[in-house]
Amino acid sequence: MAGDITTIARPYAEAAFERAKETGQVTAWSESLQLLAAVTGDPQLIALIGNPNVARETIRDIILDVCGEGLLPEAANLLRLLAHNARLAAVPEIARLFEVSRSSDEGVRSVLVRSAFEIDEGQREMLAAALARRFGGQVELTVETDDRLIGGLEIRAGDLVIDDSVRGKIQQLAHALQF
Repeated sequence: MAGDITTIARPYAEAAFERAKETGQVTAWSESLQLLAAVTGDPQLIALIGNPNVARETIRDIILDVCGEGLLPEAANLLRLLAHNARLAAVPEIARLFEVSRSSDEGVRSVLVRSAFEIDEGQREMLAAALARRFGGQVELTVETDDRLIGGLEIRAGDLVIDDSVRGKIQQLAHALQF
């Protein structure tokens, strides 16, 4: 499902980012999309968006009323388009992908590192430096601890995934043994 929503959101996020760059309003677009993501991420609104008995236009109007003057007119138009195409559930992912594009355009690569154990500040710095060399630019590192990995690391940078976790190796071995 997560892959599906990303597939749906990507063209909208790319178009919004291109328009933001074209008009010199990257920060304003970012703020508008973050506001839309926060509003559409509200549990009550999620329930409305998922309810086929509530008209999309009604949901759109509620979102526009809540956001008020905080939205760029073009971002409000994007919201109207998303409502018309029944894509309101993709708004948080559009905002996330917009930020990925923004960071990438600024020469910063967002990298998520999941580790089975806590990573101290010295290890974070060494890891960030190694990843910066690997990717050839600045790295914005986010570190999460996930004991389900059993041991090792999982590194995600955009579409690139480096799985050096024990769980990942066990899964690879199980897959290999099935054939």
